[in-house]
Amino acid sequence: MSLGLSRGKKLITEGYGIELSDLPGYDVDDPESSRIDPRKWFQDYERHFEIEIGSGKGTFLVQQAGLQRDVNYLGIEKAGEFYRYAADRMRRRELENVRILRADATEFIRFRCPPGVTQVIHLYFSDPWPKKRHHKRRVIQDESLRQFHRVLTSGGELRLVTDHDDLWAWYEDHAARHGDLFERRVFVAPDSAEDGELVGTNYERKFTHEGRPFHAMVLKKT
Repeated sequence: MSLGLSRGKKLITEGYGIELSDLPGYDVDDPESSRIDPRKWFQDYERHFEIEIGSGKGTFLVQQAGLQRDVNYLGIEKAGEFYRYAADRMRRRELENVRILRADATEFIRFRCPPGVTQVIHLYFSDPWPKKRHHKRRVIQDESLRQFHRVLTSGGELRLVTDHDDLWAWYEDHAARHGDLFERRVFVAPDSAEDGELVGTNYERKFTHEGRPFHAMVLKKT
């Protein structure tokens, strides 16, 4: 039960939510045997497959999965309350092409995902961790970019959006440093975004009302 977002209603995750604790354990002596292909969590696992890091309430996933029924989507969300709420939204809409995993996304991708599993990684309005001593907690790091490059298919995309100027400068700096891995492209809004929106997440709609500017880029795997 989650009494915040659910307002006292029971949130059901069965069939849509996946707990990291339910997956086979990680073998430190044989890391490759611990790889898990998340595409196998879907009935039609040969479909185009995309991952969203930090899915929050699942707004982007629910909107996009409803429009693109021939694409499988996996959200990864660490916060339990958001994870449960998003999974319940997916269940109520009977979206068979979307799942959500409760885990640290960068750790799951680094230690559990095999190479070349996804065509797109979405990272929208990630926590900027503004204090300098917390910058190491930002999702985009030199190591995470190398791992994203590893799990993306040939020509795959890392899609980034933020409202935070300092985090945007951080993205630009890291993108420039890794030109051997990614080619920077112009961001094109997904079909689920409404007129004037980049993505259409809850954060974007909230920040739009506050008058904040947004920044976006696509990093295409070379």
